[in-house]
Formats: sequence, C-alpha cells, structure tokens
Amino acid sequence: MSVQRFLHAVDALSTWVGKAAAWLIIGLMVLICLEVVKRYWLNMPTAWIYDASNIFYGTLFMLAGAYALANNAHVRGDFLYGSMRPRTQAAFDLVLYFVFFIPGIMALIYAGYDYAALSWRIGEHSTTTADGPPIYHFKTVIPVAGALIMLQGFAEIVRCIVCLRTGAWPSRLRDVSEIDVVEEQLAQSEHVDASAREAAIARAHAIEESARQRGMAGDQTT
Repeated sequence: MSVQRFLHAVDALSTWVGKAAAWLIIGLMVLICLEVVKRYWLNMPTAWIYDASNIFYGTLFMLAGAYALANNAHVRGDFLYGSMRPRTQAAFDLVLYFVFFIPGIMALIYAGYDYAALSWRIGEHSTTTADGPPIYHFKTVIPVAGALIMLQGFAEIVRCIVCLRTGAWPSRLRDVSEIDVVEEQLAQSEHVDASAREAAIARAHAIEESARQRGMAGDQTT
C-alpha cells in the first residue's frame, strides 16, 4: 500500500465513524423535543432523558474528534502559521504532535481504559438522578475515541514527514462540504447569471482549498 493510499484509508475510516456518529444528533433532538413536550405541556418530566441526552452528545463529541482531525478542522491559531512555508508548517506540526498530541492521547487511552473497565466491573449507573441509566457503555467510548484519534494523528505525522521530504502537503480525502452545497444552490438559482455564478463558485473553491491545504499556495522551496 502506498503512503497516499494509507493516508486516504485512515481518512476514510475517520470520516465514516464521524458521519455514523453524526446520526446521534437526530436521537438527541428527539429526546429534547420529547422532554419539552412532556415537561411543559403534559407536566410529566422524565428524569432519565437528561442522562440520555448527555450520553448522546458526549458520544457524538468524542467520536467526531478523528473526523475533525482528518479534515484539518480543529481550531488553530494560524495568524503566523498560515504565512509559513509548507515545510516550516510540517516541522512545527511534527514537533507539537510528539510533544503534546501523542502523550496527551496516550494518557486519554490509558486512563479511559481503566475508567471504562472499572465502570463495567461495578455495573455503574448515573448518579445524576435517583434511578439513572447504565453508563459503562458510554465510558467505553473514551478509549475507543482516543484510539481513533491516535490513528488519525499517526496519519497526520506521516503527512508531516512527506511534506518535509517533498515540500508539499499530501492530498486529503475529499468530503462533501459547505462549498458543495453552495455550488448546488448557485447552479439552481434563477437570479444569478452564468458568469457571476462561475466566479462565485471559483472564489469559494479557492477559499476552501486554501483552508484545507494549510498554505500550500505558499513558497514550497527550502
């Protein structure tokens, strides 16, 4: 397997998990709407919905971490970073991955595993309410999410190494994005002429590519 195929395979896994977890937002919405109706219209509040909504949201939040990393979507202070050459960016990233990312995620996996194992052994239930739901399955998500983030982080480290060698960031697996939605809406609009539509789409793609590729348009020489 080539390096590029490996990177895209890891990206695909992170994307699939992130998209699968995204469906939890539907369940979360249903739970909250149900609780609003029962609490304020029927005067019949349900205690366990509070815990269930936390479980749904927490699971979504944790499993989306690798997906966000695969799409380079985590928050970064790139006032200076964005103006650096790709090789300089890769060098900074590589140092930070080894100094902060790997130790932090390893600690998350290690502590999360012990946390989940203890929860399974005692059959832990939530103590937020008097008869809270079981939460050992929820705590299992912690080491699982950590392992997925670690795998994606390894792919990002490989990207840094490739960039240091070639001077260019390897490509990322493309995903449906807001730009695709904008393009579709503009294509169907009857109020925008063809030239203005093409210019708007081109500008949108240029902005997206610049953000996704982390300054690849800059000078790629050493």
